[in-house]
Amino acid sequence: MSLAAVATDMSLGARAHRVAMVAAEFADRVDQEGRFPREAVEAMKAERLLGIQIPSAFGGEGATTQEIAEVCSILGQACAASAMVFAMHQIKVSSLVEHGTESAWHKDFMRELAARQLLVASATTEAGIGGNMRNSICAIEIDGDICRLTKDATVISYGTHADAIMVTSRSHEKAASGDQVMTVFRKGQYTLQKTVDWDTLGMRGTCSDGFLFKGEAPAVQVFPKPFAEIAAQSMLATSHLLWSAVWYGIAADAVLRAQAFVRAAARKANGAQPPGAVRLAEASNLLQLLKANILSGLKVYADAKADPDQLSSMAFSIAMNNVKLASSETILTIINQAMIICGIMGYKNGTPYSLGRHLRDAHSAQLMISNDRILGNTSTMLLVQKPDTSLLG
Repeated sequence: MSLAAVATDMSLGARAHRVAMVAAEFADRVDQEGRFPREAVEAMKAERLLGIQIPSAFGGEGATTQEIAEVCSILGQACAASAMVFAMHQIKVSSLVEHGTESAWHKDFMRELAARQLLVASATTEAGIGGNMRNSICAIEIDGDICRLTKDATVISYGTHADAIMVTSRSHEKAASGDQVMTVFRKGQYTLQKTVDWDTLGMRGTCSDGFLFKGEAPAVQVFPKPFAEIAAQSMLATSHLLWSAVWYGIAADAVLRAQAFVRAAARKANGAQPPGAVRLAEASNLLQLLKANILSGLKVYADAKADPDQLSSMAFSIAMNNVKLASSETILTIINQAMIICGIMGYKNGTPYSLGRHLRDAHSAQLMISNDRILGNTSTMLLVQKPDTSLLG
């Protein structure tokens, strides 16, 4: 295909690859400077990727979770921070798509998001509860047609760069910590006072600073459905699946770099098998296992969306938890294998085989949400839920 044809190909994959080219160009600088990947996000907007999940009736493309995961993996092979920003945005959009169609305001917001390519962030963590998004300390105040909220959010990824933030809270002042709602606050309806700097080992470009959030908006911007329902039926699955797709992209690029290293060594080895060739085969095997895990999870989610009872079941939650656990652990093994294959050239920065950024970014996987927390939740459910032992589901 000619360069002109590539430039005019408007398929979702081609658009994602064009964004990935931009993301790859700036990936090292984004990482080194710990800055927002603005060039990649502007490219996402130019290619109209931010609204692809919005139904066509509201101006989007009705992209499936499988299609969005593929975009995540393509971007992940170029710049993990850019891919994660895209994934986290799409996780929030899934809440709109799955739970906002009964609200006139949320339907209008979907139309605007698709038309203007708005970037949406999330504020679910809070000082005092850690990463447990299913509990809140802060409470939304409804005063007539207006809602007000103050939240000490320990993390709001790309918060200062977002066009809107979806914020969780207790549904009212006397509500239990698990009785939550989620509210969309548009830029101009809130202030952010930074409380925590994001200076991390990896995923530096997500700019996940902590803020004191103060917002005031029309009360119609509160989602009409409880956050418990939103979390169980859309956020759980899309978080684990789209994050996993990003991690797959990181691992895939590491394997490609290792393969390039082995091929270069083979050309110099006069027919002898170069060191690292067997490890490359092992890394390829693990990459296939990682891919199969994600594809299986995507199918489980697609099937469950047709059955509300299944979507809210323990079996479904366990399946999604297991996707995340397996993906977040396998990626590190794959990249470590690639590092051993490439040796000092993978360990050094600035070489075609450098893997330091990949390894540092990959270490975030077991912390988003903590694997120990997920294992604890799964173990509780397994006390009453029989594991799925069927092969075909």
